[in-house]
Amino acid sequence: MNWTKDTPGYDEERRGFQLLTPHRPDQIVGATSTADIQRAVRSAREQHLKVAVKASGHGHVTPLDGGILITTSRLNQVSVDPQQQTAWVEAGSTWQQVIDAATPHGLAPLSGSYPGLTAVPYTLGGGLSLMARRYGYAADHVRRIEVVTPDGELRKAEDDPDLFWALRGGGGNFGVVTGMEIDLFPVPTLHGGSLYYDLTATPEALAAWRDWTRTVPDSVTSAVSVIPFPDIQPVPAPLRGKYIAQIQVAVIPELAQHSAGEGDAEPARRLRDALGEPVLDTVKELPFTESGKIFDEPARPDAYRSRNVLLSELDPTALATIPQLAGPKAEAMCIINIRHLGGVLSRKPNKDNAIGHRDAQYSLTVLSPGEADVRDLQRATLQPWADHTIGRSLNFSYGPLTGQEVQDAYDDYERLSRLRAQYDPGELLLPNHAIRARQ
Repeated sequence: MNWTKDTPGYDEERRGFQLLTPHRPDQIVGATSTADIQRAVRSAREQHLKVAVKASGHGHVTPLDGGILITTSRLNQVSVDPQQQTAWVEAGSTWQQVIDAATPHGLAPLSGSYPGLTAVPYTLGGGLSLMARRYGYAADHVRRIEVVTPDGELRKAEDDPDLFWALRGGGGNFGVVTGMEIDLFPVPTLHGGSLYYDLTATPEALAAWRDWTRTVPDSVTSAVSVIPFPDIQPVPAPLRGKYIAQIQVAVIPELAQHSAGEGDAEPARRLRDALGEPVLDTVKELPFTESGKIFDEPARPDAYRSRNVLLSELDPTALATIPQLAGPKAEAMCIINIRHLGGVLSRKPNKDNAIGHRDAQYSLTVLSPGEADVRDLQRATLQPWADHTIGRSLNFSYGPLTGQEVQDAYDDYERLSRLRAQYDPGELLLPNHAIRARQ
């Protein structure tokens, strides 16, 4: 399936979930097979054109102007091997599709907070799941990858240790991944949801969550989003017009019992007891098919920008600046999301990959919806964290970054840069965050 700028359906095909600065390619290839991707890459190479890839388009950052856009949403088959506890996932499959295929076997993937995300690009960027502190990054549990490299050849990445290392954490800089085999885990349910606190009435909520994270076992993965909710009808009545700390909790039930000697609900209950009654409480046992309810993120496409930092610790003085710098009186809406890392995330996996800064203990993102240029505001919001910043996560960076800022995401950027020069010396590919090719 192909589109040009004069073809009906062109606009619908080029746009994704992120509506800011959409691609404007000369040609779109809606891939329905690996062969379609190979032909598109070879055609671009012959014509000296750039190639970009779009699945759901959640993480879209760098618009393609001209060239060829490959869309992969039609490559969405998932097959599960329950004996091996693995799934083969095609390039355009969403996490919800993987979850739906794994659930009948009592298994679950390392999917993210929003199951509408596409599994492959999420994983190539590392992948921070609802079970991250117990099992590590999604990229740590990739067994096989099929990829069309910029020369147009289909390769099994695991046969090339350098390529396999770079793809798992290095994003879309080394080829167009057509499918991957991933581990699944025997987790049919989670105990999770959100505790919503009005920061005007409970200003200690952020500090209490910070202290609580220092006590929980690896079976507990959590985050807090700080959101100035507008006073409008679509917002749930208890949240309208309030400045809310949404504490998001995911507990692996069986592991919570064995590792902490406590019931599934105990970690969230202990936090609630410390803070008192929230304005809204959605924490309960959930089938993994409903795991998206834990963060309850918007499902509608929008324009947005964000900046992210990885932190060595959650400094209480910096934490206290959030309401002043990014609260309801800020010049533009700022949503702060802080995710608790550590646990298995901080340990080196058996199979090494390109993911950087495993020693980070928290990830902090400031996101602003809309098309306004809020980069100065976001930088100012992150400035108090400078002394504890050790890098950044590119999966949570929705906006253009400088070359140095991309480099700051990795521990071994030089190796990645040399491999980019090896596999894509002409920089045919236009990834979201480019690793520059160096000999």
